[in-house]
Amino acid sequence: MTTTNLPTITDAQVAFYHEHGYLVVEDLLDEATMSALRRETDSIVAGAAGLDASDNMYDLEDNHTAEAPRVRRLKSPHAHWPFFRELAQHPSLTAVITRLIGPNVRLQNDKLNMKSAEYGAPVEWHEDWPFYPHTNDDLVSAGILLDDCDLENGPLLVIPGSHREPCPDHHDADGYFCGAVHPDHFNFDPADAVPLTGKAGTVTFHHCRTMHGSDLNRSDRERRLLLFGYAAADAWPLMGLGKMSLDYYEGLICAGESTLKPRLTDVPVKLPLPVAVNQGSIYENQKSVGRRFFKSYED
Repeated sequence: MTTTNLPTITDAQVAFYHEHGYLVVEDLLDEATMSALRRETDSIVAGAAGLDASDNMYDLEDNHTAEAPRVRRLKSPHAHWPFFRELAQHPSLTAVITRLIGPNVRLQNDKLNMKSAEYGAPVEWHEDWPFYPHTNDDLVSAGILLDDCDLENGPLLVIPGSHREPCPDHHDADGYFCGAVHPDHFNFDPADAVPLTGKAGTVTFHHCRTMHGSDLNRSDRERRLLLFGYAAADAWPLMGLGKMSLDYYEGLICAGESTLKPRLTDVPVKLPLPVAVNQGSIYENQKSVGRRFFKSYED
């Protein structure tokens, strides 16, 4: 991966992120890196042709078939394909991340979301924070555009400044976590949403408490978005490490050093419990939200 002449962000861009909860940086990753990312992705997606159900690596569209494979997400790609673990530590990415959340950074999660041409499932309005509350909210997601993204092929939509507002409930009518905000509890105006568009190689950044979602892909082009979620090393997950060992968790440091001293700040927290009725991915979780903002192709 190319490491010379790294792009940088300005103090004004850092201030914009903290005020609005998002940032778009064009041409952050060089073409050699992007070409390698697309080749790796194409090869992995081709491996889904023989699947008839989602598993711990592939999240399939509801209408996926072996004859017409449709993958909507690669789950935790860094854990399955070494290319992505290396990419998460790309100097161009960490140079921006450390400006936004500090010098000590851990990879918190990752996924590659894919919207197929003329389909591409929507994602309801939500914040990332309710999925994984930490001791502080210095967490940010970097979204790498694998393809040119415009208003027609389902760009990520964000509500500016929402990260500084109270966090709406992400539970369904029966009290189970569903990873989406019911329209009756949505305290923002969707008309204020900003689409995060750009050419392939553009990288978007959004705060873990920034409200976001995405509509259907209404174009004849696919839209692929690789999301790396980063956390300040002193932000520790309130739900614990799950099945991860401490050694594995420490191995996710992407910049700086780790610490066993969590930093505690006054942040709004409601645990994602009881767990979602529909397990597997956010697409499944959100099926129990009830009334929705975005239409599907079945509507």
